[in-house]
Amino acid sequence: MIVLVGTTKGLFTLRSGDGRERFEVTGPAFAGEEVYATCIDARSGATRLFAGSVSNHWGPVLRRSDDLGASWTEGERAALRFPEGADASVARIWQLAPGPVDEPDVIYAGVEPAALFRSDDGGRSFSLVHGLWDHPHRTQWQPGGGGLCLHTVLVHPEDPDRLLIAISAAGVYRSEDGGSSWQASNRGIVVGFVPEGEALEFGQCVHKVARDAGDPERLYLQHHGGIYRSDDGGGAWTPMTGIAGMDFGFPVVAHPTQPSTAYLLPLESDEYRCTPNGRCTVWRTTDAGASWEPLTTGLPQRDAHITVLRDGFTTDGQDPAGLYLGTRTGEVYASIDDGDSWRLLAEHLPPVMSVRAAAIVA
Repeated sequence: MIVLVGTTKGLFTLRSGDGRERFEVTGPAFAGEEVYATCIDARSGATRLFAGSVSNHWGPVLRRSDDLGASWTEGERAALRFPEGADASVARIWQLAPGPVDEPDVIYAGVEPAALFRSDDGGRSFSLVHGLWDHPHRTQWQPGGGGLCLHTVLVHPEDPDRLLIAISAAGVYRSEDGGSSWQASNRGIVVGFVPEGEALEFGQCVHKVARDAGDPERLYLQHHGGIYRSDDGGGAWTPMTGIAGMDFGFPVVAHPTQPSTAYLLPLESDEYRCTPNGRCTVWRTTDAGASWEPLTTGLPQRDAHITVLRDGFTTDGQDPAGLYLGTRTGEVYASIDDGDSWRLLAEHLPPVMSVRAAAIVA
């Protein structure tokens, strides 16, 4: 098992060879660089790692490793860049996502300013997805608190031409033709500053979207002011049951194998972006959001003013699910029993920006 932890000061790696019981922490790689995005890709039969960071000297850097992080490429600094005439430059790489299972050389990258790039050669080079960049809404998109970032990329597991992306603070967009054209898909998401009854086609501050394990048309969404579910692939969204009146948070994670099961980690509010009442609580639904149960065993329940960002919570794809969350105060917690119990894997790291985990394929 390997867990990549991207922080504001480099990439840390946690490895386990004994059934996820004991982890060894190494790092940092790329010391001093902000690591906003990582990816663990085993589609080709071996594990390939990607890391997107921001260097004080080089700016955004994309690196690739084919030896589980023992060495990283250094020649991909220009792999992600806008073509001439786009009048833009990449500020950060926010998301790195594998393409379809049967296309192991396809990798997607979401960046700031909000744009989608695609690689067809295993991440060595990327091309701008012009269908999204040229969308008539783009010039009207406004940044969220973290910037105008494309932070979610979901490839439909049964149809590689169906793509879904999410942007802060523009909302959800879908493509049915491999990225050639896109439509805003935010119907039903309520925006607090808009008069009641008025709907926005775009401009929703979506924080993260996850796909259900049992139904590829079911999606879970954490919004700046609510939690939502879609049962038609993002065509329409309905509110899920509230969690003790708390609607603000960043991550949402779907269980990798169990249908109708997802996890949230709410924060107090937009004004106080820390776990409510100084207690760290992960919430789980097993009925697609009709009800939620708190998971606290092993998580700090006193004086724990913790923040977990949109990519700071992940699963390793196993069953029972391994769940991993990293905090802005430098802790990494893990559960290997679907969230029933948690333990501390690492502490005193720099602020955690992203976490990714997967079983190792040698």
